[in-house]
Amino acid sequence: MSETTLEASNSPLAWRQYLELCKPKVVLLIVFTAIVGMLLSSSNMVPLHTLVFASMGIGLAAASGAAVNHWVDQKIDSAMERTKGRPLPTGGLSSRAALTFALSLCIISMAILLASTNELTAILTFICVIGYAVIYTMFLKRTTPQNIIWGGAAGAAPPLLGWAAMTGEVNSEALLLFLIIFIWTPPHFWALAIRRRDDYAKVNIPMLPVTHGIPFTKVQVLLYTIMLFAVTLIPFAIKMSGMIYLAGAVALGLGFIYHAFKLYRSDNDDHAMKTFGYSIFYLTMLFGFLLVDHYVRIAIRAWA
Repeated sequence: MSETTLEASNSPLAWRQYLELCKPKVVLLIVFTAIVGMLLSSSNMVPLHTLVFASMGIGLAAASGAAVNHWVDQKIDSAMERTKGRPLPTGGLSSRAALTFALSLCIISMAILLASTNELTAILTFICVIGYAVIYTMFLKRTTPQNIIWGGAAGAAPPLLGWAAMTGEVNSEALLLFLIIFIWTPPHFWALAIRRRDDYAKVNIPMLPVTHGIPFTKVQVLLYTIMLFAVTLIPFAIKMSGMIYLAGAVALGLGFIYHAFKLYRSDNDDHAMKTFGYSIFYLTMLFGFLLVDHYVRIAIRAWA
């Protein structure tokens, strides 16, 4: 460890570097979908204590996985335009400090989940951390263009974890929430990968646009988006949700298909980032519609 890096790790402003390790924007979306899973799991008010601490535990676990990702990828991050400004490539934090921080977050998150929820939630959350930080980051990301499909399972789990935190079990509705995010992940990430394909090629990461080309990846984005549209209709079909959600899912889904089709018809990476940006808006709003629909239906039943 260099003297400069040691000083940076002990700087009063080092907290900003540690915060960046956590990928806070990603963690916020993860916690949001986990909270939606918690709230959808019951037709009654959920315990506030469990809601708060389960959200905290799941969020810290996600932050731990993100920090391990920074630690594992520090060499390739230094060579990529998008990531070269991260704390480890710039020397803002030492490698040891980042790993210690990541492991500490994981331990704290497990302690919180075991104390405030149940063993199932803690075990599933730990599996997700291992799935993302180890299986995806260390192996899948470096060996197969299908990395984001199988690695995306960890990122799709938060609503399932939230459901388990409240009920102590995983049922078909929780698995459906998992499936929605699982199918959403490839078109979301591949749109970004199309734009950043040169970065990935430079560091020999076999992302789909690198191994199979941009035209093929665009077709996959469009196909997965159509598949996602169909999957998001299932909550209404099984009466898990009502007309409010259906209207939102159809409108949002058609919007996603529009962006995917426009990306498919565009030259090179034109429209890739707009598709990526819309995908984040799409998922946030889709889960928002699930939540609004859930409580409107509860209110209607209460008034009836």
